[in-house]
Amino acid sequence: MSPAGRPATPAPVTAFIGLGSNLEDPEAQLRAALLELAELPDTRLIARSPFYRSAPVGPPGQPDYINAVAALDTRLQPQELLAGLQAIEQAHGRRRAGLRWGPRTLDLDLLLHGDQALSTPALTLPHPRLTERAFVLRPLADIAPGLVLPDGTTVETHLRRCPQGGLVRLET
Repeated sequence: MSPAGRPATPAPVTAFIGLGSNLEDPEAQLRAALLELAELPDTRLIARSPFYRSAPVGPPGQPDYINAVAALDTRLQPQELLAGLQAIEQAHGRRRAGLRWGPRTLDLDLLLHGDQALSTPALTLPHPRLTERAFVLRPLADIAPGLVLPDGTTVETHLRRCPQGGLVRLET
C-alpha cells in the first residue's frame, strides 16, 4: 500500500507485441493497430520495427503476411494487456473460428512481458514459438538487438539459428 492507503501503482515493464495481417490492406491494418496500441490504458508505445513481408505459416493458398513488432511500456498485467490486444483484433474484424494459422485481418501476439514466465490456458510467456519464427525475431532484433530472452540467450542468437524463409523488409 502507498502512504495514502491506496494500492501502489506497479512499475512499468516493457512488453513486446508481434503484429501480423494478410487480409484487407495488411499494411493499413498494422499502421492502425500501432496507433491503437499507443492508446491502451497505462501504456506507451516506445518503439516499432519496420514492416516485413513473409510467407504464411499454415494452410496453403493464403496471401503473404505483413509483420512487425512493437515495444510498449505498460503498467498492465499480462492478462490485462492480452485482453486489450484481443479487443483491438476484434475491432479489426478478427474472428477466432476457423483454420488454425489461417488468414486474418489482424493478429496481435504478446511475445514478452518484461522477464515474466507464465503458462496458463489463455497465455504463455514468452510466446511459445517466439524463437522459431524469423518474421518475429527479425523485427524484434531491429528494435531490441541486445535483448536477452528469459532462456538467457539473445534475440540475435536465435535469429542466426532461424531460417529466414523469404522474409523481405518493406519501405514503411
